[in-house]
Amino acid sequence: MPGEQGRVINHIRVLRASRGGITQGDLAKRVGVSRQTLNAIEGGKYAPSLEVAFKIARELGRPLAEVFEFVEG
Repeated sequence: MPGEQGRVINHIRVLRASRGGITQGDLAKRVGVSRQTLNAIEGGKYAPSLEVAFKIARELGRPLAEVFEFVEG
């Protein structure tokens, strides 16, 4: 509906830990972004492009919907 807003949240930090504690730097390098960019995405300060979101999900071995979700309101 018009006027309603939402936000994208992610589970990157938890999924990194479940993958043996992969660092932000390692994941960023595999995805092709800077560690600072990945930190901003993980911290919810920045929503990634669809391409980057798919790359993150692939590197974490999870479907996109398990890594990112849209929360209304």
